[in-house]
Amino acid sequence: MSHEYVLKPFTSEIRLNIDYARELNEQQHAAVTAPPGPALVIAGAGSGKTRTLTYRVAYLLEQGIPADRILLLTFTNKAAAEMMRRVSDLLGHELRSLWGGTFHSIGARILRTHAELLGYQRDFTILDRDDAKDLIKACMADAKIDAKDKHFPKPDVLNEIFSLVANTHKTTAELVATQFSYFADFAEQIADLHKKYVARKRAANGMDFDDLLALWLKLLQNHADVRELYQRRFQFILVDEYQDTNKLQSDLIDLLAARHRNVMVVGDDAQSIYAWRGANFANILEFPKRYTGAKVFKIETNYRSTPEILKVANAAIAANVNQFAKELSPARKSGVKPALVACMDAGQQAAFIAQRALELRDEGTSLNNICVLYRSHFHALELQLELTRRQIPFSITSGIRFFEQAHIKDATAYLKFVANPKDEISFKRLVLLLPGVGGKGAEKLWRNFQHEIQTPKTNTPLAVALQDSIAGVPKKAALSWAQFTATIAQLEDEAVRKSAAKMLRLVMDAGYDDYLKETYDNYQRRLEELQQLAEFAFQFGSIEEFLTQLALLTNVEAEDGNAPKDETDRLKLSTIHQAKGLEFEVVFVIMLCDGLFPSARSTESADGEEEERRLFYVSVTRAKDELYLVYPLIRGGFGNSGNDTYQSPSRFLSEIPKDLINEWNLR
Repeated sequence: MSHEYVLKPFTSEIRLNIDYARELNEQQHAAVTAPPGPALVIAGAGSGKTRTLTYRVAYLLEQGIPADRILLLTFTNKAAAEMMRRVSDLLGHELRSLWGGTFHSIGARILRTHAELLGYQRDFTILDRDDAKDLIKACMADAKIDAKDKHFPKPDVLNEIFSLVANTHKTTAELVATQFSYFADFAEQIADLHKKYVARKRAANGMDFDDLLALWLKLLQNHADVRELYQRRFQFILVDEYQDTNKLQSDLIDLLAARHRNVMVVGDDAQSIYAWRGANFANILEFPKRYTGAKVFKIETNYRSTPEILKVANAAIAANVNQFAKELSPARKSGVKPALVACMDAGQQAAFIAQRALELRDEGTSLNNICVLYRSHFHALELQLELTRRQIPFSITSGIRFFEQAHIKDATAYLKFVANPKDEISFKRLVLLLPGVGGKGAEKLWRNFQHEIQTPKTNTPLAVALQDSIAGVPKKAALSWAQFTATIAQLEDEAVRKSAAKMLRLVMDAGYDDYLKETYDNYQRRLEELQQLAEFAFQFGSIEEFLTQLALLTNVEAEDGNAPKDETDRLKLSTIHQAKGLEFEVVFVIMLCDGLFPSARSTESADGEEEERRLFYVSVTRAKDELYLVYPLIRGGFGNSGNDTYQSPSRFLSEIPKDLINEWNLR
């Protein structure tokens, strides 16, 4: 078979003396030693995907393929570094001539060489997100659009729109119409700003992150000589995590592989969970249709989890219609059955996890090897409170910490200001949200307000003091200031002020939800988090108690986030999206209620529900030894009464045969 690989004379052969049949299982071996041609490798969770890819590189080198004719594409710098390290370990030395890295790093490398063809110089600057936002602000100033103008999308949202335009091949008008319809009145201005932004980047000899792919594709499409150069160069293309590719990345791969068609994509359709950030599930599902004659290899032996956990995993994904059918088989010995744990409410759920984590630690499992997984940040609020009360150390690996997000700090600033009128930080945070108010204006308003509340008048309501401070308010903020004053007046009402939950709900109803829409591309998620924060707040007897607990939680999180790695044994808390690719001895999956997991929005479409089921599958397959699927029967209510609401267990739980799990009823 090796003669099929020799596409050009090669002066030195690599002989690694690897016994592939001994070092790989039968399924891995079949993929690693596959003949030239298109190939799709469906690598199930814990099946040794990285091992398969690195041995494939070694095998190609042994067959006489020069290292600089192999392109290895990954999604993250960490994955790229790990892949290159493993290849080097196999070879016994570094292989600098291998083209390996993220899509964006390879794009930047190629664009540096051919930038002039696109009207750029080779020393172009790569703009980060903040740079791009600053450039958009400059474009808005050119167009005489005030970044503080109410209702017009803010630079962050415009940046997201422009990014989606680049990654979906849609026009600005099409994208606004389909995904940002609430900005339809500004569609022409947004399209004009996009043109200005593109022109500004070119004038500044700068490319943003999306350009590294979009301009790379444009280079190949518009310049036949460059296209042929790289189609000839890359005789073999290997792609990691193919299920996460978007349309732009898929088009790049197809174009580069058009000459030799020696493209091997590796991934797991059952772990495609990033549609919300542009991943196109159809890429992996339809690969065999796009590449006629493609061989499909399935790697289904799982080295991570016990047989009992894998039976639940196989059942968890079985209901999905759009998938490559697979059956994970165990390489490990038998263990305990996963537990399905029914709790009365979120408080009991938190208490159970805290207690069981301590028991596991006493039994010899370190907290570092225990992880609590959840669908959304707010699902873990009660748990964080319980862990803090019990002084159980924990760390959160879910990106930005929940209480440090801008929208959470904005909403709670209203409560802090009403509770403590001397809180300068909260006051300034709130007035800086108003159109036309900058740093100097906020300082002036603060001085005016302080003068009003320090006058001999006693018990001056905050709203009155704010109204009397109007002399320092810019004209364009006059209406917003009136709304702000009215909101504070409502929050001060004794019937509202005694309930942090009611105060938070009022903040949203008073217009903060409109601010979210104009400011953030993911405003629906942020609004949902604020609603859930209000539910969480119902358990506290006073606004002061709520703010105290909030401060304690925030401080604990900040301390955990700054601690050196492995210095302390800490229970891990993470969203499932952040935990993809990780593994733990013990996993708790919490808040498994319909409307929470799967989320309410996802169940509005069949595709959305299938992605949620894949997310559930990912959570289950993170567990090595023990798995706990946990749900509360009651959740704090959101509404005028704040009454508790009964929950239905997640529909995903009913799809798991009862004989595969142990049922624990803590009610």
